[in-house]
Amino acid sequence: MIRLVLAARALRAFADGFIAVVLPAYLLALGLGQLEVGLIGTATLFGSALTTLAVGRWGHRFSIRRMLLVASVAMAVTGCAFAGLSSLWPLLIVAFIGTLNPSSGDATVFLPLDHTMLAATPPERRTTVFARYSFTGSVCAASGALVSGAPEWLAAHGGSMLPALRAMFLVYAAIGVAVWLLYLRLPEPNAHQEKPAAPLGPSRGIVWRLAGLFSVDSFAGGLILNSLLALWLFQRFGMSLAAAGAFFFWTGLLAATSQLLAAPLAQRIGLINTMVFTHIPSSLCLIGAALAPSLPLALTLLLVRSALSQMDVPARSAFVMSVVTPAERPAAASFTAVPRSLAAAVGPSITGALFAAGAMATPLVGCGVLKIAYDLALLAAFRRVEHEMAKEAT
Repeated sequence: MIRLVLAARALRAFADGFIAVVLPAYLLALGLGQLEVGLIGTATLFGSALTTLAVGRWGHRFSIRRMLLVASVAMAVTGCAFAGLSSLWPLLIVAFIGTLNPSSGDATVFLPLDHTMLAATPPERRTTVFARYSFTGSVCAASGALVSGAPEWLAAHGGSMLPALRAMFLVYAAIGVAVWLLYLRLPEPNAHQEKPAAPLGPSRGIVWRLAGLFSVDSFAGGLILNSLLALWLFQRFGMSLAAAGAFFFWTGLLAATSQLLAAPLAQRIGLINTMVFTHIPSSLCLIGAALAPSLPLALTLLLVRSALSQMDVPARSAFVMSVVTPAERPAAASFTAVPRSLAAAVGPSITGALFAAGAMATPLVGCGVLKIAYDLALLAAFRRVEHEMAKEAT
């Protein structure tokens, strides 16, 4: 089962990797502006948040396998719709109800469903499994980013840029079909398995406290999604699509490698310390990149940031799954993801407006400052909780 989940994650991450870079270039090629790019980014995240909320509230009535199959069909339909549409409002509607992911991590309804399945592993292996899940996603997203230069290559060899960009969304749709076939192989749920009567029970308080803090982090991240960072590189330094794809390949590779180190680091210093003390330096690098006077310096700082910024992902997932009861895990995964998605959804529109006004550095600086504030608040609120859990385990 874990292999199927990881294989599906690999395919989806590959698709997300090239879509995050291609999306702003495609929208600009359609004649849309920076503000519209931000609005579409906001629509994708708002739609994902509401879908994830529905999973958290009513998903316990259905099998996870069925919900994953439905989400895979939605992925295929989203790709076909984006390939065939050109106007802002239809694209906004599809972005809202579809599965496009303009961020560096998984911000779609697939995430809480996958996490629920992975959480069935024994506690001593849980962080390692989540690290493998995150590593697989980052490596494949990096490979996808490298492929994002294909439309530019085709245009340089006699093709037309816009049809080539549309074709990338058809590839995205085809990957959705492949993901559906993988999830189809998941075992059927036990018909006699007891379902929880309520989505959240004794862990409700700690889940909502975590969700509130995670929303601050996600709002900050929403200010500089991968698609918006690509737009920043296009507009600030005149970077080409192929060069941006190569850059995001290396950032993804660094992020993937760092996530493999998260599990042994968490075992040594704890989950909360891993989340905080790798995150703060990465935020400082983002602030430095925003103020960098040259492209080489900005790229160097962004690469260092990528080597640190995703180490908190497997630690965060493992921590959430460890503080709730097994019956609450689907709801906990969803209810911690929803405020994150809603908070992140606000950011792209703000960034698009700031870019359009010429304030190119402001979103990056704001993202870094807010993330540091989140890290310090998380450390103050939950370091003792983790210590108490460790004492109970011994």
